[in-house]
Amino acid sequence: MNITIVGTGYVGLVSGACFSEMGSTVTCVDVDEQKIENLKKGILPIYEPGLENLVIENHKEGLLRFTTSLESAAQECDVFFIAVGTPPDEDGSADLQYVLQVARNIGRVINSYTVIVDKSTVPVGTADKVKKVVQESLDKRGSDLEFDVVSNPEFLKEGAAVNDFLSPDRIIVGCDSPRAIKLMKRLYAPFSRNRDKLITMKVRDAEMTKYAVNSMLATKISFMNEMATICERLGVDVENVRKGIGSDQRIGYSFIYPGCGYGGSCFPKDVNALIRTSRDMGVEPHVLASVARRNSLQKEVLGNKIKERFGNDLCGKIFCIWGLSFKPGTDDMREAPAIVLINELVAAGATVHAYDPVAMTQAVGEFSPSFFQENRLRLFKTPYDALVDTDALVLVTEWKTFRQPAFQAMAKVMRQQILFDGRNLYDPGEVQEHGFEYHGIGRNFGGNLSGA
Repeated sequence: MNITIVGTGYVGLVSGACFSEMGSTVTCVDVDEQKIENLKKGILPIYEPGLENLVIENHKEGLLRFTTSLESAAQECDVFFIAVGTPPDEDGSADLQYVLQVARNIGRVINSYTVIVDKSTVPVGTADKVKKVVQESLDKRGSDLEFDVVSNPEFLKEGAAVNDFLSPDRIIVGCDSPRAIKLMKRLYAPFSRNRDKLITMKVRDAEMTKYAVNSMLATKISFMNEMATICERLGVDVENVRKGIGSDQRIGYSFIYPGCGYGGSCFPKDVNALIRTSRDMGVEPHVLASVARRNSLQKEVLGNKIKERFGNDLCGKIFCIWGLSFKPGTDDMREAPAIVLINELVAAGATVHAYDPVAMTQAVGEFSPSFFQENRLRLFKTPYDALVDTDALVLVTEWKTFRQPAFQAMAKVMRQQILFDGRNLYDPGEVQEHGFEYHGIGRNFGGNLSGA
């Protein structure tokens, strides 16, 4: 099949690479000329395990193309995917200007029956708006071409997106047209050979499903973070509680790990967008509002713990931050807890040493230039270089490379042996055996280290 994907960001690039891997001819379109030229050279704008090889190999085979011309991409195209950004507006709602502009442009260039797919995360009712602007473009041309609009939300986890796309749990297709559904089934057939994973529903149902999924997962995270706060006050170890409730098959272990808050491009944006949509419809989303509030508070937890230990004035103190991206496996720092923490530490007078396996370049653009100019924030090439002369280590992102640190080597270069574990990655007993003072999230291990 011939596919055109508009937008070469996270969703568009992963989708294009994976469709081409299954034999479709894919043209990725973007207005950013430099990005397109880089992609042709195999230089990707994002880090995602396994993606670079797919892009390079399929581009070499001629199955994956890159261009700035939507018109040329439309010459032989069976289906258009809209995969541009929907950034949050000032009121928290999703900004659809880029989606609708792409839809308008598609209406100007299509030359036969076309299926237009909303792949971007969009609010309920967006497909209707897309259909309207495409039809307006056709009317201006005096064209009576037929087209269908489909909602096909993505469910990709950053850090595992390629595998998620190639081996999906489910494929949601929202559409009222049998003709479009038939095309979508043919398109996705290579991804569901063992069993039929494609679930069809109405367009608005599919749009809502995406928001509901992310909101449910965000709710589980926020619930467990609130449990951690309560556990600390009651002298309870939240890790034992997590194991106890996770063993219940109705709950499960996924997304119930306490930590220092969730971030990324999906959960914060989607929860806030659904809150805004609900309020616009006269429904107060009490649970979702609490989820968002809990997460905002959770991003302050590490900063609060550090100030409880060292005092509010952190002048002269140096802290090492391990992990800057919002989760392991990605260089994405959007809404990352590390941003909140570093800004708070610097504001309190501290100096920060930081290391992340892949997000160092992104970090430069996330903080005030004055932080770097005044040496208040320094980025290091190795995690152990970042530890030299620091008063405490703060683990923020649980990258695999941090799982078994050399505590003896760490102790030799640090001024004080103190560890703040923002993801409960470490065994408190082991940390203490190496002479470190340990602070976790909701941890109360006392003399019972068996469940630590």
